[in-house]
Amino acid sequence: MRDAQDDATRAVIHTQERVGIDIVSDGEMRRKSYLTYITMRLEGFDYETLAEKWIRDGRRLAHVGRCVGSVHRTAPIVLDHLQFLLAEARTPVKITLPGPMTVVDSTFDLHYQDECALAMDVAAAMNAEARELDALGPAVIQFDEPVFSRYPEKVAAWGIDALDRCVEGLTAKTSVHVCYSYPSPNLERPIKPSYPAILKALDRSQVDQLALEFEAPQLDPSLLQNCPSKTVLFGCIDNGTEVVETPEAMANRLLAAAAYLPPAQIQVAPDCGLMPLSRAAAEAKLAAMVEGARIARKRL
Repeated sequence: MRDAQDDATRAVIHTQERVGIDIVSDGEMRRKSYLTYITMRLEGFDYETLAEKWIRDGRRLAHVGRCVGSVHRTAPIVLDHLQFLLAEARTPVKITLPGPMTVVDSTFDLHYQDECALAMDVAAAMNAEARELDALGPAVIQFDEPVFSRYPEKVAAWGIDALDRCVEGLTAKTSVHVCYSYPSPNLERPIKPSYPAILKALDRSQVDQLALEFEAPQLDPSLLQNCPSKTVLFGCIDNGTEVVETPEAMANRLLAAAAYLPPAQIQVAPDCGLMPLSRAAAEAKLAAMVEGARIARKRL
């Protein structure tokens, strides 16, 4: 299994480099889930006996791990993943961890009975992992918070505080990814008009970069006025369809974004992870994205 994971990771890394991606990831090829791979390795969570819970603001009933004690990190979790990525890549690299609010929403709390308290201990555990990752020299450490868009009130109340705890003391650029809706072609997107409030809150956070979905929901780039101090990874790839966006369309979206943020604060990116796509579509979309960015730069 390890050899197969190594081979899959190499393929992902070199595909990104071949199409011209500037900062590459390992594709999380060793993780069955971006979240449970991490939480199963933290003290305080039990995945032997699962609990039913309505998650994502009541959108879905899921069987989730239980929080049965104080949450803390006892050993490195993805340090070896980053070591492999750094050894294989010829470009700067990014590594990702789940954010505290998403962990809280994705687990059943039997211990704290207080979402904020659980989130802050998760954040401390993520920070401990991130500090060891940071020492290896990645360009970016990203925290994935897909549920931020579901709970704007919680973002303001304690979500930003927990996120800031995650990034304490890091020298790498830090990023947070906020989904806007889940990419399923046969499911109505549960879009909430929450980005304005969330972006204003995130603009006050300590993270350097915001990775945001703009393509699938066709959001207006004027929303970027809400986060003037941040670098934005502007989503130009819809990961819910195999249809490949054209470079020209991506360039136009990037130039529209540049009306609201300085071009130096805009980076092109997919909306979200490309796991739902075929390998051929994912590669074609990334290649089109790189070309779209080239066109936009030429027109500036």
